[in-house]
Amino acid sequence: MKLLEGKTALITGASKGIGRAIAIRFAEQGANVAFTYLSSVEKGQALEAELQALGIKAKGYRSDASINTEAESLATEVVKEFGALDILVNNAGITKDGLLMRMSEEQWDSVINVNLKSVFNLTKAVMKQMMKQKNGSIINITSVVGIRGNAGQANYAASKAGIIGFTKSVALELGSRNIRSNAVAPGFIETEMTHDLTNKEEWLKGIPLKRGGAPEEVADCVVFLASDMSKYISGQVLQVDGGMLT
Repeated sequence: MKLLEGKTALITGASKGIGRAIAIRFAEQGANVAFTYLSSVEKGQALEAELQALGIKAKGYRSDASINTEAESLATEVVKEFGALDILVNNAGITKDGLLMRMSEEQWDSVINVNLKSVFNLTKAVMKQMMKQKNGSIINITSVVGIRGNAGQANYAASKAGIIGFTKSVALELGSRNIRSNAVAPGFIETEMTHDLTNKEEWLKGIPLKRGGAPEEVADCVVFLASDMSKYISGQVLQVDGGMLT
C-alpha cells in the first residue's frame, strides 16, 4: 500500500526545486496532486503531465497565494475539482538578499508577503474543508535560517522564523479537529536557489554529513508528515540539514 493512497494534496511553488520533488514523491506514493506555479508556466505544464503519467490525478494552477482572494479561490477550485483536500504544503518562497543597512522596503515587503503572508492566506483558506473532514495535515517549509539567522538575509530569516511560530500556533488551534500542523526546515539543499551562492564551500564545511542535501531528501520528510505514519506528530519543526544545527 502506498503511503498517501487516496489522499489529495495541494502544494504551492511546485514547478521547480523542493516543491517539484515533493509533488513527484507525493504522486509516487499515490496522492492526487494539485499544485501552484507563478512565473514558470512551461515548467508547471510539464510537471502536470509528468505527474499524470504516474497514474494519479494532477492539476497545476497559476496562482499567487500572497494575494488573499487568489488563495481563497484556489482552495475552492481544488476542493471542487478533487472533492477533498487532505494535505497542504506551503512551499512557495523567494529570496531578495542584502545587508540590512542596504535593504529596501520593497525587498523586505516582497519576501515577507511571498514567504509568510502566503502561508497565512492559504492555511486560512483550506481550514474550513479540513475542519469539515475532521482530518488534515498542514506542512510548512521553513529553513534552518529561520532558526539560526543568516547575515544578508534578515528578511528571509524573519519570514521563515515567522512560519515556525505560525505552525506551532495552528497546531494548538486545530489539534482538537484532528488537523496537524508541522514545519520542515531544510538546510543547504542543492537547488537553483543555492546554485549561485558565493559562500557555498563555507556552508558545506559546517555540515557534519559533508554534503548538500537533495530536494528528494526533503520531500521524503514531507511525505512522512503527510502520511498516517506521523499521525501523533504536530507542532514540530523537523530539520533536514545533515546535522548542521544540533
